[in-house]
Amino acid sequence: MTELAGWGNFFVIVGSSAGALIGLQFVVITLVAALPRTPGQEQAGGAYATPTIVHFVSVLLLSAALSVPGMTLAGPHSCGGC
Repeated sequence: MTELAGWGNFFVIVGSSAGALIGLQFVVITLVAALPRTPGQEQAGGAYATPTIVHFVSVLLLSAALSVPGMTLAGPHSCGGC
């Protein structure tokens, strides 16, 4: 059981962060959807939402990689600048 002891914190950190980021994205999309429509707003919504989701996911994956139990800084650095 000692091998799995450090993974509890990992799943708490990653799970709560993913839930918070997804919740924040839905709140923003809901608030934007309630605004009055103007011409070209559909394209602007897609242009905003896609990069935001990509950045949220990349930060979440980087944070998850760095919080793996037993991970050193050499692990993420060895992926070649991803």
